Amino acid sequence: MDKALKRGSLEMVAAMLISGTIGWFVLVSGQAVVDVVFWRCLIGGAMLLVVCRALGMLRADLLGRRVLALAVLSGVAIVGNWLLLFASYSGASIAISTAVYNVQPFMLVGLAALFLGERITSAKLAWLGLAFLGMLAIVSAHGGSAEGGGNYLLGIALALGAAFLYAIAALIVKQLSGTPPHLIALIQLVTGTLMLAPLASFELPQQSAAWASLITLGILHTGVMYLLLYDAIQKLPTALTGALSFVYPIAAIFVDWLAFGHRLSLLQWLGVAAILLAVAGMQQGWKITGWFSPKPGRAGL
Repeated sequence: MDKALKRGSLEMVAAMLISGTIGWFVLVSGQAVVDVVFWRCLIGGAMLLVVCRALGMLRADLLGRRVLALAVLSGVAIVGNWLLLFASYSGASIAISTAVYNVQPFMLVGLAALFLGERITSAKLAWLGLAFLGMLAIVSAHGGSAEGGGNYLLGIALALGAAFLYAIAALIVKQLSGTPPHLIALIQLVTGTLMLAPLASFELPQQSAAWASLITLGILHTGVMYLLLYDAIQKLPTALTGALSFVYPIAAIFVDWLAFGHRLSLLQWLGVAAILLAVAGMQQGWKITGWFSPKPGRAGL
């Protein structure tokens, strides 16, 4: 594995581990979804503005019309993704919403094949299929504790909508290869701040825990996490980006366990193992068919 691919893989894993704690901070904040996303954009954007200025990235030559238009469009998709995903938590549990949300790698690979002409090999489909089975195992194991009825179905639908918007945003970001990820994230957060300013209540939280959650969401889960994420997306092939994204639901399930006492069942552990195996298989380029056929010169051993 070359250095760029290895670094991109590590950045992607770190970003997904951070993402796995988002649901907990959203709920602890106790704020309306629109307000949470607004403060996330505002605080994260302020941080990235400082970073971009310190790195000398606020230059006109880095912001052509095409770059700016694509970055703003991806910002609209990302903000919509946050709104739908955070809203889904109240209908379905964090773990279920997160697991359903992670069908987005399949959407991303499909969109890349449709619009970018990227080839989907049978091995990639097999590993993604295994990861999908692992996700289904996690969802079915957790489903028994979720609330039924329309709210639950709405939560699932919102998570699926969030997944689709994330896949669109990731596809757009791939067209911005060569543009500093810090600058892309800054434009997206400024876009989100302007989008949500008319809808935000501007009622400042009174509890220190709420402020701590909002600040953490803005700095760690937005500024730091998206710098890692976009840098990784520009380094990695689409299929590997999709595979490593499954680290996110694994982290969310562990957070759900540690924060809320939801213990993993045997079926969930099997799902986690399937996802990890799929990630390893995709990253290392293992060919499933090779496991079941004798290697040259070793027949009969």
